[in-house]
Amino acid sequence: MLRNYYLLIKPGIIRGNIITALAGFFFAARGNVNIFLLAEMVLGLSLIIASGCVFNNYIDRRIDRKMVRTKKRALASKIIPVKNALIFGTVVGILGVIVLLYINVATARTASIGFFFYVVVYSIWKRRSEYGTLVGSISGAVPPVVGYVAVVNSFDVGALLLFAVLVAWQMPHFYSIAVYRMNDYKDAGIPVLPIVRGIRNAKIQILFYICSFIVATSLFTFLGFAGYTYLAIVFLVSLVWLYIGLKGFNVKDEIAWAKKMFGFSLLNLLAFCIMLSLDSFFNI
Repeated sequence: MLRNYYLLIKPGIIRGNIITALAGFFFAARGNVNIFLLAEMVLGLSLIIASGCVFNNYIDRRIDRKMVRTKKRALASKIIPVKNALIFGTVVGILGVIVLLYINVATARTASIGFFFYVVVYSIWKRRSEYGTLVGSISGAVPPVVGYVAVVNSFDVGALLLFAVLVAWQMPHFYSIAVYRMNDYKDAGIPVLPIVRGIRNAKIQILFYICSFIVATSLFTFLGFAGYTYLAIVFLVSLVWLYIGLKGFNVKDEIAWAKKMFGFSLLNLLAFCIMLSLDSFFNI
């Protein structure tokens, strides 16, 4: 039973978002890390993300039953009663807000905005438009900003750059998923871009956002926030991602290509987070 509640909070999503939040925190701290503040940020944000995932499971429970990869989720398969899930999600979310309020109001407000866009705005848009992915990228770009704001207690150029990088990264990441999970999305009636406008259009969009990612990550150096070692490594890894994206126009197996794009997108984000964090400590 406990395992079902654990899966309900989507721990993989929490881990991924905490990695970007840590990068934002270390970037803002510039080597002066307050361990207690860091622990509070991680705990509070994890609880709010967990709450958002519970409510997302609740909202998507009917369409989850139509998709192969989601039909066994606890609410879709009715393993957990809806009432219990809603109480669980509410309590977890409130606890998360309380923890972040203890840090500062700006941090709690930023995380709450991400929660709202994920649970409310994204849930509506993804059923109505292929631009739902773009709306969803807003919530996905919030965690590093939360980490940053927890340290500086304000939203400034550094926070804006973190937000821009994560928005640009998420689009090719999720369009790749949409390509290799296209049949699932068709069955669920979700109008993702590859279905509405075709896979070729999705590939063009992927290249556009990868180029946007390269520009956004480079600005950290050109605006004096990071060094040239950071720039060289992140730029080179991003060029490989771009190369894989370009090869997509000549592949025969588009599903295999999309899975490769998805996998490399994770590596690319990890490289960015690691290099930005290292630069904050060693000014490389």
